[in-house]
Amino acid sequence: MSRQLSPEQIDAILPQTQCGLCGYGGCMPYANALVNENAAINLCPPGGVTGLKIIADLVQEDPAPFVAEMEEKQKPRMIAVIREEECIGCAKCITVCPVDAILGSGKQMHTVITDQCTGCELCIAPCPVDCIDLISLPEISETEKNQKAQQYRARFNSREKRLMGCKSLENKSIESQKNPSAHPISTMEDKKTFIQQALLRAKQKR
Repeated sequence: MSRQLSPEQIDAILPQTQCGLCGYGGCMPYANALVNENAAINLCPPGGVTGLKIIADLVQEDPAPFVAEMEEKQKPRMIAVIREEECIGCAKCITVCPVDAILGSGKQMHTVITDQCTGCELCIAPCPVDCIDLISLPEISETEKNQKAQQYRARFNSREKRLMGCKSLENKSIESQKNPSAHPISTMEDKKTFIQQALLRAKQKR
């Protein structure tokens, strides 16, 4: 039985770190699970006790049994920092960053855009030379946290849209190779996207 609210209502109050620590791969998937699968309300460490209580209020569930546990596992604000002199430019961190907060190219030094980093930690494991550190940040007000969440959501959605566009163009390219007349690149936007995708593939092969 689903809870009587929308996933968007839940997603609106989640921190948007897109870290996957909830076990659902991101904030909107967790929101969907809370609404449609009655997922547990205590699965978001970045949201902490405050987030737990807000979720509990939305789904009309008592947070009390989970508060002590959440106090132990809540995750402080953090950002990733690359030790640039050790970076080998493999670009593995770039491909997993959910908000496109890492700049760099193949075999070139990478750097984190600190103001955009959600502290999700997803870039840590793929780094083959272990040159990424996590640094704790001072706590900020709930208003500032909400502003950050909106910023992260916008960047995450922008990245998802870009990846979907690249995937769609890649599928068109494969189809056109099989049947050149089936999917012509007819618009200027298609041409620009095709060129961007070709450059990305070239960089990945280096």
